[in-house]
Amino acid sequence: MEKIKLFIITIISVFLISGCEWSLEPENDNHSTLDRVYDDPGYAEGLLLTAYTLIPTNDYRFDEPATDDAVTNDLVNSYLYMTKGMWTAQYNPQNLWDNCNRGVLYINRFLDIINDVPWKPMDPEISALFIRRLSGESYAMRGILRYFLLRNHAGPDASGRMTGIPVFNEFLKDTEFSTPRKTFAESVQSIYDDFDKALTYLPLDYGNLSAVPAGFGEVKNIYSYNYVMGNTSQQRVSGRIVKAFKARLALLVASPAFNVDNDVTLWEKAADMLAELLDIGKFDPTGHLFYLKAQIDAGSLTAGDNKDNNEMLWRRPISSHRTWETNNFPPSLYGNGRINPTQNLVDAFPMKNGYPITDSRSGYDPSKPYTDRDPRLGQYIIYDGMTYKSAKINTGVNAGSNGLNAQVNSTRTGYYLKKLLREDANPNPASTSDQQHIVVHIRMTELFLAYAEAANEAWGPESASTHGFSAKDVIAAVRRRAGITQPDEYLASITTKEAMREMIRNERRLELCFESFRFWDLRRWKADLTQPAKGVRIENGAYNYFTVEERMYRNDYMHYGPVPYSEVLKYGIEQNAGW
Repeated sequence: MEKIKLFIITIISVFLISGCEWSLEPENDNHSTLDRVYDDPGYAEGLLLTAYTLIPTNDYRFDEPATDDAVTNDLVNSYLYMTKGMWTAQYNPQNLWDNCNRGVLYINRFLDIINDVPWKPMDPEISALFIRRLSGESYAMRGILRYFLLRNHAGPDASGRMTGIPVFNEFLKDTEFSTPRKTFAESVQSIYDDFDKALTYLPLDYGNLSAVPAGFGEVKNIYSYNYVMGNTSQQRVSGRIVKAFKARLALLVASPAFNVDNDVTLWEKAADMLAELLDIGKFDPTGHLFYLKAQIDAGSLTAGDNKDNNEMLWRRPISSHRTWETNNFPPSLYGNGRINPTQNLVDAFPMKNGYPITDSRSGYDPSKPYTDRDPRLGQYIIYDGMTYKSAKINTGVNAGSNGLNAQVNSTRTGYYLKKLLREDANPNPASTSDQQHIVVHIRMTELFLAYAEAANEAWGPESASTHGFSAKDVIAAVRRRAGITQPDEYLASITTKEAMREMIRNERRLELCFESFRFWDLRRWKADLTQPAKGVRIENGAYNYFTVEERMYRNDYMHYGPVPYSEVLKYGIEQNAGW
């Protein structure tokens, strides 16, 4: 031990005598720190781009198994657990609190430094335009993330007061995460404020122009404008996208779950916002098939102009894969058959003549349940006897691998998913071929249907207010495009707001199925959440309908999602009633 001590003393003495600097401070390990943002614009922009990666619609959630539209054969699926009564503040697959708040904090940090970054130091005009566009994107993204937080986590407190979200407008220190939730109205206003501020910065649309547009009077050089606001900025959030999210928010605020007094002016506000974005003359004739090859090709990068058809407002970059097909094709086609549409959804499709199958005028034949149905049924759902990929798919009892409950990856309802999938994809493990797919943030059909809903509640089925088209006009266009026989006699028979409301909700269910709307639509409508998921057992030519799963929700409080229990525990955030 004495020899070891002597050795250590000797080494230290050598350093002291030699005059070498010796410190216990860690050496620079070449890792980036926040200081880098002041020298590297790409690194600085990463703060904003991180928020983009946290948009909840960056992929389809495939959460329909948590609704009456589908079940899943994946018996450890988190949405399946929700339906079994396991949805709690501790277990919430629909939790967006963490990611959305994280995105807000990234944006707040970016706004702190945006004016100090050398975006284009040798060109002050371009540099100023970058600050303008990126500021607009930041406020827009903060509003978008707050919208999703509000949709998923707002609700009444124990006293019945409608409560919203915490509103953070600055980058927080650790002690500030206990900021109480604002009221619902204050939260809504904070999102409107973000969107309105974004609109002062952003162009309505991106794209190369020949002259500087109105609202950009500070720009002297069209080259500078196109450099920052031109084609290269396509698919980033624009003024038009901001207006669409404002309208989405207005529809949420007007909905029964939050508009408890049924204030008609809220419906009018939503309808007015939506009408500003819509032109019934540009209703895309193939928009409901946006996921197929022809529609994807029409919206892909061609000749560098990146223009979409009339259906797409905002989407992810088009990507190539076969993951959805591998997950959802029937087993005979090398799929896992995960998402199984319910009989509930199948029954929601009318006959081709437009009448519901429950109407005596429909001509529905229970022994031939798929004959002469709304063409969307065959476009969105694989049913028994359908030919798909040149193969006949039989889903009945003892019908082979695709049959009802035949094996672990077979259907549990008698149906398979077809919508969003590419028939020309090949999940065969021996294949190396992928196909292009599209993930939509917002498409125009959603906005048309939202307008129909708001306009009907505000003015009834046939009044167009000052907008030139009514709720009934929109539904007529949707059903005509779907292939409903014209004239649409059933639609013509709808004259009351109540009957039109039912039809609009049903058309929204059909047109937007499997795009992650149904779960929150049921809640904002305060509809019955406990409808059991049904299927069909086809045996010896007979169709017998049965309950596949019960829905173990509580209608008295589960129209609103919970605040994460960890936030309640750590920061004293007030929980929604019932959770």
